[in-house]
Amino acid sequence: MSDNRLSVFKTYKLYVGGKFPRSESGRVYEVTDSKGKWLANAPQSSRKDARDAVVAARKAFGGWSGATAYNRGQILYRIAEMLEGRKDQFVREVADAEGLSKSKAAAVVDAAIDRWVWYAGWTDKIGQVVGGANPVAGPFFNLSTPEPTGVVTVLAPQKSSFLGLVSVIAPVIATGNTAVVVASADSPLPALSLGEVLATSDLPGGVVNILSGKTAEIAAPLASHQDVNAIDLTGADAALAKELEIAAADNLKRVLGPQPVDEGGAFDWSADPGTHRLTAFLETKTVWHPTGALGTSGSSY
Repeated sequence: MSDNRLSVFKTYKLYVGGKFPRSESGRVYEVTDSKGKWLANAPQSSRKDARDAVVAARKAFGGWSGATAYNRGQILYRIAEMLEGRKDQFVREVADAEGLSKSKAAAVVDAAIDRWVWYAGWTDKIGQVVGGANPVAGPFFNLSTPEPTGVVTVLAPQKSSFLGLVSVIAPVIATGNTAVVVASADSPLPALSLGEVLATSDLPGGVVNILSGKTAEIAAPLASHQDVNAIDLTGADAALAKELEIAAADNLKRVLGPQPVDEGGAFDWSADPGTHRLTAFLETKTVWHPTGALGTSGSSY
């Protein structure tokens, strides 16, 4: 093999509607590692890209929310299988993005895959946790069941490029929502590579859409978009979060605020996630159903 062989650099693209478009604006920006070394040019999304992602997410919502919870769990588990098969790539990208050694990056990727499997297992169980039969006076069954909120904008964590990313995407789609994800501005490559995994899995196009670029620029039109039902502000700083929360009030979006941080200024994504992200974007539907006439001698059926 010739020592003069030229490297084939990877072209990173957005992931919208199951396809890989370049930014509508034609813009890109440089992504560097923790030491300032150039890694790649990532697409810099525009407002038009954000609107296109919402259209794709809305189109996919009916089919995804209508799928059985068991089927969603199977699809999420398949994604975890594929992440396992591409582990080496993600270890390299996480190491570059977060300035970690190869061994520490491998531990982060393992934790992210395990987290994805964990959420896959919750798809057909969360209904039993937050739903159920309610005791009422009268000849009725009163049943409460969780339903997905709709299209959710997710601002991915800025520092945790993969474990944090998985921790905010997986619970949104596990419960039947569709997502428009704004990747970490400085470390978008693991997120854009995740799009390649999603595209070759059984996940329908449009269920997850991934944008890269300046978080504030992309998030502003999404927070005010009338066809976005909820927004996760994890990746926003305090000032941006306040602006987006005000914009989100225009159509009564559900809002999940930024994560609290520890003394080191970072959130511990390796901690037990609990179920709060699964329930954050669920609505509760309550149905009354007559049981039939009840007399002194008991039920009539």
